[in-house]
Amino acid sequence: MTRIVITGATGAIGQALAAVYARPGNQLILHGRQRDVLERLADTCRHTGAEVELSQAELGDDDALFAWLDSLCTPTVPDIVIINAGMNINIGENGSGEPWEDASRLLEINLRVPMAMGNYLGKRMRAAGHGQLVLMSSLAAYHGLPVTPSYSASKAGVKAYGEALRGWLAPYGVGVSVVMPGYVSSKMCHEMPGPKPFLWQPERAAKVIARGIERNRARISFPFPLNFGCWWLAVLPAAISQRLLTLFGYDHDHGGGAHR
Repeated sequence: MTRIVITGATGAIGQALAAVYARPGNQLILHGRQRDVLERLADTCRHTGAEVELSQAELGDDDALFAWLDSLCTPTVPDIVIINAGMNINIGENGSGEPWEDASRLLEINLRVPMAMGNYLGKRMRAAGHGQLVLMSSLAAYHGLPVTPSYSASKAGVKAYGEALRGWLAPYGVGVSVVMPGYVSSKMCHEMPGPKPFLWQPERAAKVIARGIERNRARISFPFPLNFGCWWLAVLPAAISQRLLTLFGYDHDHGGGAHR
């Protein structure tokens, strides 16, 4: 029995990933905030042959998080843990800036929680000599977007942390993959300000992610044209990259309301 944990399972990518892994021989542990969506997803996954457990443990509460992670490691560590839960905010319609309360919450969910899970599960997978951690970053990690500073920072942090974990854990038989998607159709994506070139459907993204996980790829980034362009933003002098972002419509005139 292959045990697969997915946080953020009620989001578009999370649901699509659950569908990809929902087959006989797999046990899915699905975590999400929307109970009704979670239960419908569980029914769908059971119908296609998977065993399913649900969780709504409070990820931002260390005691609750570590108690849940401890239960996941009993009697042995999961085979795959996909750390997918996240949120986004932006600088607002008039470009006045992100509310600090929202930015703090974002950093907790997008960065602190993945680090806590990576730290806890990495040690246990290392001791067990197997397992794979999958951290959800973004192409925004290559160069910060002016309309979403905190989101960009959080995803850059996840990218760096995941790369470091991979180097630490690889000698012990533990895989770590960092996923860097471009725009994937979802409520969060469509509420995000700025243009959305090369938009993918979540089902397509989930298949690419699952293939990358199976191959233990260090970085799973897509789609190619946007990935290549964002990579260049990290390579070029920052002043040039920032001018390009303004040219492509990622400036304060394209802000929007905060959301989760």
